[in-house]
Amino acid sequence: MPLFYQQDINEHTRLAVWHITEPEAFFLAKVPLKRDITHPNKRLQHLAGRYILQYLFPDFPYSEMLIADSRKPYLPDEQYHFSISHCGSYAAAIVSKEERVGIDIENITHKVARIRDKFLHKEENLFVAAQFPDEEAIPLLTILWSAKEAIFKWWSFGSVDFSEDIRLAEFTFSANGGEMDGIFIRNTDIHAVHLHYRIIGEISLVWTGK
Repeated sequence: MPLFYQQDINEHTRLAVWHITEPEAFFLAKVPLKRDITHPNKRLQHLAGRYILQYLFPDFPYSEMLIADSRKPYLPDEQYHFSISHCGSYAAAIVSKEERVGIDIENITHKVARIRDKFLHKEENLFVAAQFPDEEAIPLLTILWSAKEAIFKWWSFGSVDFSEDIRLAEFTFSANGGEMDGIFIRNTDIHAVHLHYRIIGEISLVWTGK
């Protein structure tokens, strides 16, 4: 069973990362394909993400899932709050019975450096530059990208300007993982979000939730 990482955050909230090595039939025996997805890898990612939901909470009612206008899957009665992410041959999910959550995984690659000005505020760019030269900043940049994606998924109500609407406070970055704080700005409202991060091999993992 290629469970890559699992954490029971508390009695109400759990997360897991799955390394997808199984054929499609393995997942279809457990969860149905709810969308018309033609690309084989995307089908596997879709199925693996939903498989993890039931792996974390066996009574998760995946058959009741709906898709919001923002393309976020949800349960109509919010029996569970959940978030799904995938990259390459990995899928991740976080599920909570009590609070809204968000999760993101990314491959750590140099591609993130090319888009840093699109998702980082100028103060965040200065924070990165103060810690690492460009070539050494890739893991931190990936974590920051993952953090903003996780907050976006936590918010889940429409379009967001990553550089302006989501801001991350300075923190001491560690390759062993840690925590950080962020805010989501919507009109005159400011929402505080606490995040946790890990680097596992060549994967960055960030989630919201206590």
